[in-house]
Amino acid sequence: MLLEGRSVSITGAGSGIVRAFAIEFAQRGAIPILIGRNADKLAETVSLLPAAVPTKTCIADITSAQGREAIVQLCIARGQLDILINNAGLVPSGLLCDLTDTELQNAVMTNIVAPIALTRDLQRVLRRSDRPRVVNIGSIFGDIGHPYFAAYCATKFALRGFSDAIRRELAADGIGVTYAAPRATRTAAADGFQSLISPYGMSLDQPQTVARQIVLAVERESATVYAAGAERIFVAIQRLLPRLVDLALISKTRKLRSRPVSR
Repeated sequence: MLLEGRSVSITGAGSGIVRAFAIEFAQRGAIPILIGRNADKLAETVSLLPAAVPTKTCIADITSAQGREAIVQLCIARGQLDILINNAGLVPSGLLCDLTDTELQNAVMTNIVAPIALTRDLQRVLRRSDRPRVVNIGSIFGDIGHPYFAAYCATKFALRGFSDAIRRELAADGIGVTYAAPRATRTAAADGFQSLISPYGMSLDQPQTVARQIVLAVERESATVYAAGAERIFVAIQRLLPRLVDLALISKTRKLRSRPVSR
C-alpha cells in the first residue's frame, strides 16, 4: 500500500509512540488525524510534524459513545479515512490483588472495549476507501501471560482474538486488519513498571523503532507484525512448549516475591 495521501486516524495521540507514528506516516506523505483527550499533548505532537502536513486533531475520549461519534463526524467531514490505528491503551501493573476495581475497569474499557467499538463505528467511513485497514496495537504480552501484568495481558489477549475474528469478518468488505505485537517501549507508560524491568530481563525499544516497524507492516498490508529479536522465539515456545515458559517466569517471580516491589 502506498501511504501518500492516505488519511490515518491514530488514537492515544499524546503518547510517545503515537508521536513516532505521526512522524513516520507524515514522512511517507500520509495525513494524520490525531485523537486524544489532552489538547496540550495533541498540540505538542502536531508541533513535531512538518508545517506542510495537513494534520487534524480531535479531542475525544474513545471510551465514551460521544467521543467516538466526534471522531466519526470528523472523518465524515473530511470525506476519507483509509487507516485506523487503535493505539490508545493503559498498562496496569503490579500484583493482581493490589489492583482496584477502577484500574481494572479503565484497562478493559480503554484497551479492548474502546477499540472494538471504534472499529465498529468507523466501518461505514472505512468502506469508502479503496484500500482500508484497521491496525490494532497489541503486545507480546498478548501471547505470553506475564506475572504482575495479569490485567494488561488479559486485554491484549482479547485484542489479538478480536483482530483475528474481525480480519476474517471484514475481508468480504475489503477492509484489511493488522495486529501488531511490540515489546515494551520507552514511553511514559513504562515508568509504572520500572521495578519489574531488571528482575524479568525486559528489553525496551525506542518509540521510533516500534513505529517504523509497524508502519512498514501497514505498507506491506501484513496480517501481523511482531517485535524483532528473542521475543519471537518466546512466542513460539509459548505456543509449542508453554511449560518451559511457566518454569522460567515462575522462577523469576519467586525471586522477585522474596523482596518488596514498588508499583
